[in-house]
Amino acid sequence: MPARNIAVVCSGPHEKKVNLGEVFPVIFSIPHHAALLSLLLATCAGPAANLVPSPGESVDIRASYYSRALVGRKTASGEPYDPERFTASHASLPMGTILRVTRLPDGPSVEVRVNDRCGCTHGRQLDLSEAAARQLNMLRAGTAQVRVELVERRPAR
Repeated sequence: MPARNIAVVCSGPHEKKVNLGEVFPVIFSIPHHAALLSLLLATCAGPAANLVPSPGESVDIRASYYSRALVGRKTASGEPYDPERFTASHASLPMGTILRVTRLPDGPSVEVRVNDRCGCTHGRQLDLSEAAARQLNMLRAGTAQVRVELVERRPAR
């Protein structure tokens, strides 16, 4: 059992310090390992962790797209990366989730299927396939501000 005065520190853009004494009652209500894991995940998670929790809701984020150098490599879902398919990678959304991605402020939109996991950095929270990026007119810039809406949660193919 950790001491009440230990702080959890997460580095990076979402750096926070949390005094476990503030959440001490939670640690007694569920097994302490699960409580600490939940605390770490909630503390370290940035906006990507809660991206579009239910249909009809949206969030504005920064997106990038996959390099051509990754063509044919296996994604987290097991399928090879195909730059001509409308797919995306995200840190936590379930595989098979369908998202509508719209370039801001009032650009085109595209629907993509999550088929990979990303370790997105530098404020990016979504990686798109080249076909999706092309439809959003973001190939030249490499990144774009987008609005993401959850269309459907479904199992990966």
